[in-house]
Amino acid sequence: MLPLSGLRVIDIGTVLVAPYASQWLADLGADVIKVEPPGGDQTRFTGPEAEPGMASLFLGLNRNKRSIVLDIASQPGREVLEQLIAGADVFMHNIRSQKLGKLEIDAATLCERYPRLVYAQVQGFASDGQYAGRPAYDDIVQGMSGIVDMMYRQSGTMRFAPMALADKTCGLVMAMAILAALTSRARTGAGTVVEVPMFETMVSFNMVENFGDAYAREDQPEMGYRRTLSHARGPYRTRDGTICFMPYTDRQWRAFFSHIGRAELIGDSRFANMTGRSSNIDLLYEMLAETLQTGTTAEWLAFAESADIAAAPVQTLEAVLKDRHLEECGYFAETDDAALGRLRYPGVPVSFAGTRPSVRQPPRMGEHTEEILAELGIPAAMARELSGDAIDGHGPVPARPVPETVPQPGRRQSRNRMR
Repeated sequence: MLPLSGLRVIDIGTVLVAPYASQWLADLGADVIKVEPPGGDQTRFTGPEAEPGMASLFLGLNRNKRSIVLDIASQPGREVLEQLIAGADVFMHNIRSQKLGKLEIDAATLCERYPRLVYAQVQGFASDGQYAGRPAYDDIVQGMSGIVDMMYRQSGTMRFAPMALADKTCGLVMAMAILAALTSRARTGAGTVVEVPMFETMVSFNMVENFGDAYAREDQPEMGYRRTLSHARGPYRTRDGTICFMPYTDRQWRAFFSHIGRAELIGDSRFANMTGRSSNIDLLYEMLAETLQTGTTAEWLAFAESADIAAAPVQTLEAVLKDRHLEECGYFAETDDAALGRLRYPGVPVSFAGTRPSVRQPPRMGEHTEEILAELGIPAAMARELSGDAIDGHGPVPARPVPETVPQPGRRQSRNRMR
């Protein structure tokens, strides 16, 4: 039995941040009911589509969940949603608060009705500041929280991190905060409201190593972690490839200097200890980059192993799929589907008593509508009315032409990059 078995979570979140948080809860055993609007979550159509409504981004965010389609803008849809919430432990979303009061699913209303409920919302900005209520996406938060400035300081170019960094980080924090609230409820019997503001969360994330001397200095503090912001920080070219190579401790740098025939640097005040290396990190990394070009990747990896220095070759995304370690530890998970054949997923990385949680295929749109309605004692015949006439409760909405990349039953096709 998984740690969260027996907990029920109702998630009306869309796109990335809330669905990523609820996927973690589902992976850990919670019964996560994904409430989708008529037409479905936008991510169902983002990226290569295994079939209409089952695109790659949706597959990456919604495993181990059940799906019900409800038109919560309608009175019957809201009534069913409230029945779901009444029997749930957690209600979560990433919808701006001002939109929820009109639907009577705001925090104040629901927590008064259901005192044991953990009501979790992720917002762009904290509700008690002047930015409250503003729309925010990953790009906006990266720019405001200093991530883009960090990229500029290191590379001289204003750019975003090439991933949904803020969404995924805030999703993890949301899942953690929900678990903390549930732990508190186990002691006190009372639920609570959990608010995860993306801007403040990413400022906290960013400032861990970049706060510099702002702890004690208000006037023009020196900020940023010199090592990670160094323009000379790797990966590094070798004679035949590219390597991640990171001596860090005094002992490791001494071993490296001895190995390359530069023993005089061991006592050099610029490099002899962490303080000196931090102050001269650009010079140190420039020398490291120049030196690593003199040997092959295999030669440097062999030396690193002998000196207990962390090192690894750079892997492409495609190479990660074939990584021998991941294969040996059974990281990737697979499901079989009558229509799609065998699908492979990134697995759940954590384990309990040596066993990783299994993966169930993400649900088709409204796949569990009738099942969930039956649990509430509502006739299946009402499914179409409650979902805005969007589904029949048995399969995907044929919202788009079937793409050429749709796998045939029993066949496994190569994955394309997300478009």
